Amino acid sequence: DHKASEADFREDLMKIARTTLSSKLLTHEKDHFAKLAVDAVLRLKGNSNLDYIQVIKKSGATLRDSYLEDGFILEKKIGVGMPKRLEKCKVMVANTPMDTDKIKIYGARVQVDSFEAVQAIEKAEQEKMKAKVDKICAHGCNVFINRQLIYNYPDQCFKEHGVMAIEHSDFDGMERLAAVLGSDIVSTFDNPGATKLGSCELIEEIMIGEDKVIRFAGCAKNEACTIVLRGASK
Repeated sequence: DHKASEADFREDLMKIARTTLSSKLLTHEKDHFAKLAVDAVLRLKGNSNLDYIQVIKKSGATLRDSYLEDGFILEKKIGVGMPKRLEKCKVMVANTPMDTDKIKIYGARVQVDSFEAVQAIEKAEQEKMKAKVDKICAHGCNVFINRQLIYNYPDQCFKEHGVMAIEHSDFDGMERLAAVLGSDIVSTFDNPGATKLGSCELIEEIMIGEDKVIRFAGCAKNEACTIVLRGASK
């Protein structure tokens, strides 16, 4: 038992990682990948929640170029017209429809007798969506990340409020992101006092290989990290 000695404990973990990574593909890079794995686990500081360690794959470069990124990486882009870098972030993570409300009963139709009536319906839909965006922004967030699509009109409303909006995040990524930011996943917005927002020091759009991704640094659960695997193919 080498828990009392940090150096010896780390060496024990390195030996375990080298044994686990016994593969022909990693013959020449075994120590490099063992170090990535051990550094990621040690960041947890005894926490057993491995969701804080994310692994993503990006084609290009060599295996040796794989690295450990402090913080969380979301494989999405920041929307057009939004700031590409934001500090001191208060983040709402949500799973809610942000499209124009539609009649979702198969075969149902609305009959109108003039263009003015169509415009009145569209205006009512926009007002309803604007009220929803106002409710979201009343929570005090400056970043809104949604599991579902964010259509043009609500996206414009978020810009007017000075809120960065990120859409269509995958569900697994959402759950992990909520965990590392220390936030709830919200679907109703009537009670700001009962909603827990996440936080991080910095959100920015970066390039990995040929892809744009979003990096979250200084997360509330600072044990979070991302192992970025590089190589000729996925």
